[in-house]
Amino acid sequence: MAPAQRDAERTRAELLAVATEVFAESGYSGARVDEIAERTRTTKRMIYYYFGGKEQLYLAVLEQAYLGIREAERAIDVDHTDPVAALRQLAELTFDHHVTHDAFIRLVAIENIHRGEFIRRLDSLRTVAQPAVTQLDGILTRGRAAGSFRSDVDALDVHLLISSYCVFQVANRYTFGYLFDVDLDSPDRRAHLRAMIGDVVVAWLTAR
Repeated sequence: MAPAQRDAERTRAELLAVATEVFAESGYSGARVDEIAERTRTTKRMIYYYFGGKEQLYLAVLEQAYLGIREAERAIDVDHTDPVAALRQLAELTFDHHVTHDAFIRLVAIENIHRGEFIRRLDSLRTVAQPAVTQLDGILTRGRAAGSFRSDVDALDVHLLISSYCVFQVANRYTFGYLFDVDLDSPDRRAHLRAMIGDVVVAWLTAR
């Protein structure tokens, strides 16, 4: 790779990283390209050169955020792992990703506040999201064949359960923490909650 290309990719990656923080902190409406330029010690002109404008930059941030969880899921060797173990691994991996990528959760919340206005412009994300269900479908199919899993639950049901539980840990950590005087980020509590989602999903799928 030529030095100029490496520098361009490094600059683009840095802009995306900082833009992710700014959009997650301030939302689409509140985020300012000037602030992103200041934090990256570059110019608005450079940002427009790489992305075209604020909206295109936000769309790039949104797309990268969703790609992150899909890439993490690929770490599980579904075809060579016991289905029950694979299901637990997937639940715990999702938990780990969400609690360590709170910007992703805030971006999802912001996008839902906007009623999916921007994500609808990213047709590519439907393709990106599909492997999550396909991977789960493979685990469930092998588990049913082995007699381990019930047959009346589909991959989208499982994905919804895991996602909603894991998103809650981040999206509601402050309100839930205040109301019940609990620190969801404490190491002991986090380990307990991580194991809990694995237990819940496995128990649900193996229930007769």
